[in-house]
Amino acid sequence: METPFPPFEPNGPADDSGRGPRLREIPFRLIIPNLITILAICAGLTGIRLAFENRYELAVGMVLLAAFLDGIDGRVARLMKATSKFGAQMDSLADIVNFGVAPALVVYVFALDQARSIGWIAALIYSIAAGLRLARFNVMAERENKASWQSEYFVGVPAPAGAMLVLLPVYLGFLGLTTDRTFAYLSSAYTVLIAFLLISRLPVWSGKSEGSRLRRDLVLPVMLGVVLYVALLSSFTWEVMVVTAVLYLCTLPFGARKWKRKYGTLTIEEPGVGEDDIGRHI
Repeated sequence: METPFPPFEPNGPADDSGRGPRLREIPFRLIIPNLITILAICAGLTGIRLAFENRYELAVGMVLLAAFLDGIDGRVARLMKATSKFGAQMDSLADIVNFGVAPALVVYVFALDQARSIGWIAALIYSIAAGLRLARFNVMAERENKASWQSEYFVGVPAPAGAMLVLLPVYLGFLGLTTDRTFAYLSSAYTVLIAFLLISRLPVWSGKSEGSRLRRDLVLPVMLGVVLYVALLSSFTWEVMVVTAVLYLCTLPFGARKWKRKYGTLTIEEPGVGEDDIGRHI
């Protein structure tokens, strides 16, 4: 049956190069990861609306929910063997909304607006930095010959962590800290600092390397630790978020130190890359 809608081609339009005939019906498993991505975008945009309505706790909750959904859609796609070019493009668009625009606007409405133009400039800097960080990640991920460190380290703070970190002034405000003009200026400086960490060449341990193993005797304590963290998060949400953000910032020097011990330098670049390769310079 003909419809006015264009066909859904998850991996691009078919050609005459021997790919085979187009499928008239798309398996539902190919759509599920994309639905999760769309829900993540909806959560991020709803967080912005709630912030403008002065419902800040719900706004932060929606932004964190968007970050969570945006973090699992790729894993769901891999588990269901439903990865596609369409999904990758959707995920990139969702990232800039959920990790760049939404956190910046929530922080601006909550605190930075009292710093007037300086606060708005800080929010802009963070959003642009998040976009640059995501673009660099996509470029490096598409390289055929990847350096060995790419499976173990990020270049700069990852965007999801940046979204969690930049909301620290909001967490502190929820705990009763006075959100006056001085607080707004300090928050603006902090926002710019997080933006710098996003686009920096600081090696940040990712924890995703295949060589990462956990001793058998530590499995149960780690599982209990995760349960304790979730329980504390549900009971003392903003206190736990403040501690989480501070601890994450404190671990960054240790990741750089580990990189230096293993590779002997803090300069992240791939061997054999020419001077005209943009990846070397960003």
